[in-house]
Amino acid sequence: MRNGDAVRTALDAALAVLAPHTGNRDWDAPAGLLEWSCRDTAAHIAHDLLAYAGQLAARPRDRYLPLDLTVRPEADPAQVLTVVTAAGHLLATALDAAPPELRAYHHGPCDPLGFAAMGVAETLLHTHDITRGLGLPWQPPAEPCRFALDRLFPHAPREPDAHPAEVLLWCTGRGELNGRPRKSSWTWRAAMGEWPD
Repeated sequence: MRNGDAVRTALDAALAVLAPHTGNRDWDAPAGLLEWSCRDTAAHIAHDLLAYAGQLAARPRDRYLPLDLTVRPEADPAQVLTVVTAAGHLLATALDAAPPELRAYHHGPCDPLGFAAMGVAETLLHTHDITRGLGLPWQPPAEPCRFALDRLFPHAPREPDAHPAEVLLWCTGRGELNGRPRKSSWTWRAAMGEWPD
């Protein structure tokens, strides 16, 4: 399995639920509990995926690259999803090319699997936000959720009767979990280890 395959799986799941509804839903509605619109949340997914690809390519040690992705205001939801697709494939390609010893900055040294897990999490979590805003029933798929949990939330509760998506949503303040109240703050662990010499 290539490093970018988990990102491709998450991207495919996101596009499968969102692409059929680019012309028949209100993408200006808030995305779930977020203040962003559904359209702006999709643009945010693209921004983060591109940023992670850039970090892997440039390998900075002390900062994020001074770049931002701007999706033109006239882009309709279908066009925004095309940008998400491009950014997702750029990240997946960068992950495929990254040796395991590579480290790049994300609040410390982050390995390729950390960037893959963040790409998966950003894609699935914000797709979940968008589906809430569009009124679409959807649960992120289990395997990529499990991948993100294992890498980013190593101390997440392992609930035998809970779907991995429920655990990931709980870890990021998007739901309750078997009586545990919704989290009001959270962080994930992407950086780990030391910088290579």
